[in-house]
Amino acid sequence: MLAVLNGKHVLAPPKDIAEVKNAYEIYERLDELDPYSVDGLLTAHGIMTRGLVEESGMFRTRPVGVVDHEGHVLHFGKLPQYVSDLVMELLDWAKHSDLHMLIRSCMFHYELELIHPFADGNGRVGRLWHTLLLSKWNPVFAWLPVESIIHDHQQEYYDAINASNDAGESTAFIEFMLSAIKASLIDAIHTSDTMSDGKMDKKTLRWQKIEQFLQTHEYIMNADVRELCGVSAATANRILAGSVKDGKLSKRQEENHWAYKINL
Repeated sequence: MLAVLNGKHVLAPPKDIAEVKNAYEIYERLDELDPYSVDGLLTAHGIMTRGLVEESGMFRTRPVGVVDHEGHVLHFGKLPQYVSDLVMELLDWAKHSDLHMLIRSCMFHYELELIHPFADGNGRVGRLWHTLLLSKWNPVFAWLPVESIIHDHQQEYYDAINASNDAGESTAFIEFMLSAIKASLIDAIHTSDTMSDGKMDKKTLRWQKIEQFLQTHEYIMNADVRELCGVSAATANRILAGSVKDGKLSKRQEENHWAYKINL
């Protein structure tokens, strides 16, 4: 994935390469999205599925059934003529509900999957919007995206959706997501504490690599830090944000990503 983002030649299906680039672009533009806007949701879908699906950036026009890897039908998405109104109602509920955002964002994620508003890309958009809702509530979730959380628990994620479908309500999915979020937060806190308890050599080494990179490049981006330091996108974001906070780097927004420049 890092090679794709860095523009290197990669032997992979064009669809997979496009999917990586599209996902990177939309997550870089997370701050620009309104979590309660239908137009924003459609724009996000359009970017994530650009060049990949026929009905990109629009609600599906045909009925659809959701099947598992064995071909068993898990549930049927809502009829296409009702999708637009149902999504608007869901976004309005997410905006005005009195439920805590941790619960509310999980419910939104699950209900969006039930509506299944797009011909393809529903899971990716649902996870993106879950991250967006949480990050507007607490910015820490911009560095700990739901997509990354689920990556390590993918089968459990689908099992939780299926369990909620069978039960006819979202409790199993909410419990799974809260548990996964908690585990990821604990891990992030533990990593931060470890670095602050005397293991600062890692931080220094990472900065030295960034500084060396910027001796031959005007700017550095998230993908560069990931490759240089061998870290995840979330950790790369934390490294860059910390360097900006420390006054070592300044940032500017390019066409579809943030670029960081050393402060002289």
